[in-house]
This record gives sequence, C-alpha cells and structure tokens, in this order.
Amino acid sequence: MDQLLQHLINALILGGTYALLGIGLTMIFGIMNVVNFTHGELYTFGAYMLFFVVMVLGLNFFVSLAVAVVLGIILGAAIEFTLLRPIRGANIDTTMLVMIGAWIVMQNSEQWIWSGIAKSVSTPFPSDPLVFGPISVSYYRVFVFAAAILLIVGAHMLIHRTKLGKAMRATFQDSDTAALMGININRIYTATFALGSGLAAAAGALLAPVFVVTPTMGNIAALKAFAIVILGGLGNFKGATIGGFILALVEEFGAGYISSGYRDAMGFLLIIAVLLFRPTGLFKQAERIG
Repeated sequence: MDQLLQHLINALILGGTYALLGIGLTMIFGIMNVVNFTHGELYTFGAYMLFFVVMVLGLNFFVSLAVAVVLGIILGAAIEFTLLRPIRGANIDTTMLVMIGAWIVMQNSEQWIWSGIAKSVSTPFPSDPLVFGPISVSYYRVFVFAAAILLIVGAHMLIHRTKLGKAMRATFQDSDTAALMGININRIYTATFALGSGLAAAAGALLAPVFVVTPTMGNIAALKAFAIVILGGLGNFKGATIGGFILALVEEFGAGYISSGYRDAMGFLLIIAVLLFRPTGLFKQAERIG
C-alpha cells in the first residue's frame, strides 16, 4: 500500500506537466487544424531558457520561470506569423512539411548553440524531501504540481471567461462565420499558437530541474503530447487535461510494477488500445474547446 501511494503521488505530479503539453497541442490543432511538429522543440526551448536565465544570467529562479514562458509565447507567435500565416489555406501536406522543417531547424539550432552536453538547473528549494509517513516527495516536485495546476486553470479561465477565449471558441466552431462577425482570424490564430507554445515552454521549464536539459529532450515529449491528444480526443481541452494524468499514471505504475525500462512503452501501449477500441479518444467530441 505504501508503494502504491508513492507511485500515485509521483504520477499526479508528473501528470500536471503532461497535461500542459497536451492542452497546448490540442488547442493548436482544434482551433487552427495544424499538426504542430515543433511542440517538442518549444518544450526544449523553455528548458534551455530557464537554464540560460538562471545558470548563466543568475536571475531569480521564479522570475526566470516567468521569463522562459513569455519567451516561449513570443517564439510561438513568431512561428505562426512567419511560417504558418503565409501558407494559410494551403493543403495539410504543405503545412506538415513546413512544420517538420521548422522542427528540424530548431533542434539543430539548439544542438549548435548549446552543444550536446546535458545541462542541469539548480533550484532554491531544499534538497531534503517532504515526508508524510511512508510517502516522500521533493519540495520542488510539489511546486511543479502546483504551478502546473495554476497554469491549467488559468488557460481554462482564459478560454471560457475572456473575450479572447470567446473569439477562439467561435473560430473553432466556424472560422468563416467568426470572420463575418468581425473577429480577426489572423490574430486569433497567432494568439492560439502563442498560448499553446507558452504552455509547452512552461512544461519544459518546470521539468528542466527534474531532468537534464539536452537538445533532443523534446522528441519524447512531443510523442507524449500527441499520445495525450489521442487519449483525450482531438481538440478536447478537458480530455487533454485528464489524458495527461492518465498517461502519467500508466507510465508510473508500469515502471513501478513491471519494469522502469518500459515506462515510455506502457503509455504507447495504452494509445494503441485506445485507437483500436475508441479511435475518437476517451471523451466525446461534443466537449471540444469549450
């Protein structure tokens, strides 16, 4: 029972960052109908920006987290404006090739700038863990969970309680009608891609001190983000949130009770099962993006 509770706590903490990855990707696909192959590199970008601001510039850790997220938002807006806007209306093959090209350029740029040497990020949190009876968890992991939940709630509130969110949901439902109603579709697409990119960068920045930072760390993160979107249903905000926690639970319990070497494989076995028995995802499409 003690081991079960420990695995459950670990999965919940990791699930928050997985949910951030899935929400960002599902928003971009649901509203823009774009398969964002750069999502993993935006995750990596957030991690490297935290490393740069904390370890190189020596700024406050919490300020650095905010800076990393803001820079991720700016990079996402730049990608949408320079790469996606000029090919708006092009067929999906063209869009996919452009995004794959951007992914390759971004990853090789990170390799060139930062080299392939793994980098670590220190935090101001104590190294001794919090202990609750048989359960122990680091202070920083508790912070990661709290920050992830805060960002998830913030994204949900933005989509459902703000004028921008209403415009985003209207664009998702019918972009042509939304344009006729005076909504600037180009701005909504840029805002959507920027927000999704910021959430990916936030996940990378939050997990940078937990793992080492490398140029290829985004590859597995991108695969997991796509897995979460498949679990929750394409374009489903709530589904992506729950899917992130489900994937974390499957990985954690698979690693704990089967083998740690199969951690990533367990999640993808779940995806295969979902695709076989419920191809539209675990949640109905009627709940997509609000």
